[in-house]
Amino acid sequence: MAENTVPVFDTLAVIGPGLIGSSVLRRAQAEGNLARKLIAVDQSPDVCARVAELGIADEVTTDAAAAAAQADCVMLCVPVGAMGPVAAQVVPAMKPGAILTDVGSTKVSVIEAISPSLRADVPYVPTHPMAGTEFSGPDAGLADLFENRWCLITPLDCTTAEALQKVRTLWERCGARLREMTPAHHDRVCAIVSHLPHLLAFTICGTADDLASETRSEVLDFAASGFRDFTRIAASDPIMWRDIFLSNREALLEMLGRFMEDAQAMARAIRWEDSDYIVDRIERGRKIRKSLIENKQA
Repeated sequence: MAENTVPVFDTLAVIGPGLIGSSVLRRAQAEGNLARKLIAVDQSPDVCARVAELGIADEVTTDAAAAAAQADCVMLCVPVGAMGPVAAQVVPAMKPGAILTDVGSTKVSVIEAISPSLRADVPYVPTHPMAGTEFSGPDAGLADLFENRWCLITPLDCTTAEALQKVRTLWERCGARLREMTPAHHDRVCAIVSHLPHLLAFTICGTADDLASETRSEVLDFAASGFRDFTRIAASDPIMWRDIFLSNREALLEMLGRFMEDAQAMARAIRWEDSDYIVDRIERGRKIRKSLIENKQA
C-alpha cells in the first residue's frame, strides 16, 4: 500500500460536526486516508440524527467521553467558548498517546481554556483551518472546503514532533496549505483578516436595519454588490462569532482602533477633497485584491 494511502489515524473522533467538522468527515470519507474509522459527536440528538442520515461517519453519538476513549485523535470543532468544558470531558477518557487537536478561530484563549485538562501522555496540537462559508451545521460541510486554503498551526512547547507531523499530514491530505506561528501572532493576524471584517459586516447590516422604515426598504430592495457582500458575511453563525469576538477581544479592539483612525482619515480626505489620498487608498485596496487572486485565496 502506498504511503499516502495509509490512514493517518486508525480512529478519528470529531467533536462538533458543524461546517468545519462535517467537512473533515466528508474529506475523510472521500479520500479514505485520514482515518480508518470516523466517529462524530454532538450534544444535540437532532444533530446526531442528521449526521447519521447524511452517512458521513461510521459512528454517531452524544457521548463525547466514550468516543474519545476509542480515538487515536480527538478533534474539537465546537465554538471557542465551549472548548474548555468539552476538553474537560474528553481528555480524561483519552488513550495514552492519542492526539488532541482543535480548530478554534482564536488560539491564546482556547489554549488557556484547554490547558487545565491536558495530560503529559496526550499531546495537543492547536490548529485553525482558515476556510468557511456563511452556513453552519452538518449539512454545510464540503469535502473540498480546505482545498488550497491556509491551515494555521500553533504548536506548543509540549507538542511532540510526532503528533505535530501527524496533524500536519491530516491537513495536507485535506488539501490545506500550512503555516506555523505562535498563538499570540495568530490572534493578531486573524483579528485583521477575519475577525474585524466580520465585526464590520455585522455592524453595517445593523446600521441599515436601524434606518427609518422607508429608507430601510430601499436599502433591501436596491442593495448593490458591496452591501450584498457584507450581508453574506453577516449571515454567519451568531454564537460562534460572539465567542470569537470575546475570546480575541484585545487583538480585535486593537485592530478596530486602528481601523477607526484610518476611517477618520478617509473622512477628512473626503471632507477636504483630498483626491490624492482617496485614490491612494483605493489603489492599495486594488493591489490587495490582486494579490489575493494571485495567491489563489479569492
